Amino acid sequence: MKALDTNVLARFFIDDADDLEAAIQRPAAIEAISQRAFVPVTVLLELEWVMRGFYGLAPKDIARVMSALAAIEHVSIEDRGAVLATLDGYARGLDFADALHLARSARATAFLTFDQKLARRARSIEAGPPVELLG
Repeated sequence: MKALDTNVLARFFIDDADDLEAAIQRPAAIEAISQRAFVPVTVLLELEWVMRGFYGLAPKDIARVMSALAAIEHVSIEDRGAVLATLDGYARGLDFADALHLARSARATAFLTFDQKLARRARSIEAGPPVELLG
C-alpha cells in the first residue's frame, strides 16, 4: 500500500481546467487512487487548506470531498474515527483544523486554548473534550 500526497488528492478531486499541469497530472492521480492507498491525517489537514485557501471552496464542498474520500473502501485513512469526528465537528461549524485537534485529543480531559472563537464554538456544539479557555 502506498501513501497519497495532498497534490494527488487535489488533482483527483478538483478538475482545474485553467491549470495545464493539473490536467497533465490528473490521470496519474486517478490511477493512484484506484489502487489500495493510505492517507495520513496531516495530508487531510493540508488538503482542506488547499481547497479552502487556494481553490476557494466553500466548507460544504470541502466536507463533500472529505466524505467522498472516506467512503472509498480501498483507501485507508489514518485515525479514521477521529477523521469522521472531525468531519462532524466541521459540519457543525468548527474550523477543520480545530475540529481535528479536538477529535485527536479525545483521550484528554480538556483541550486548553487561548482561542476564544474555538472555545465558544466547541461549547455550543458540545464537542469534546471540553475546551478550556486560558487567560
